Amino acid sequence: MSLSRVRFVEGAKAVSPILLGAVPFGLIVGVTIAGTDINNWVGWSTSWLVFAGAAQLVLIELLNSGSLAAVAIATPLIINLRHAMYSAALAPHFGKLSSADRLWLPYVLTDQAFVISASRYEPDSDATTIKYFYLGAALTLWVGWQIGTIVGITLGAQVPAEWSLDFTIALVFLGLLAPAVSTRPGLVAAVVGGGVAVLALDFPNGTGIIVAATAGVVAGSIADWRLHK
Repeated sequence: MSLSRVRFVEGAKAVSPILLGAVPFGLIVGVTIAGTDINNWVGWSTSWLVFAGAAQLVLIELLNSGSLAAVAIATPLIINLRHAMYSAALAPHFGKLSSADRLWLPYVLTDQAFVISASRYEPDSDATTIKYFYLGAALTLWVGWQIGTIVGITLGAQVPAEWSLDFTIALVFLGLLAPAVSTRPGLVAAVVGGGVAVLALDFPNGTGIIVAATAGVVAGSIADWRLHK
């Protein structure tokens, strides 16, 4: 088996446990789409155009309520601003890849793919490891997400309300904590970020996520600086 295939399989295996929460999350998005006046095909297109759970749910609600196009575009962008931080963190590693790879690989960047990949990469990681481990994790999530949303749209109202699948959203993000808290700075970042996220729940347009992520990054960076000074 080639090295690229080995790394791809490793990435897929690393992210597999997270699918237990990600696929049901996708199911929620699909059920939500089916419960709106939006054409199912248009609704499903958000899964491969936006490919971001929280942002998709907000976008679907905005489209269903007839919001202005500018609002429908700007709001998901604001919610997903945290991806700019992910990109900055991965930039030193992705700098080893070709320009073409750097252009299209971010398309499948998610919270899960970032955490799994960032926890795997080392300063001396080779380009094959960086590219194919990331792809194994990211594409596995992408396929699982598409399947989850399609099943949700197909089932629609047939999913009993008492199933209360909303808990899977929290499950997805709780599953991301494990790789991130292997160090003291990681633990500080997780605690601070989680605490701020709770306090910022009522912030408009999902900006609480950005504030919480920024607080976590700053706290973790300070903890890391103090540890190594």
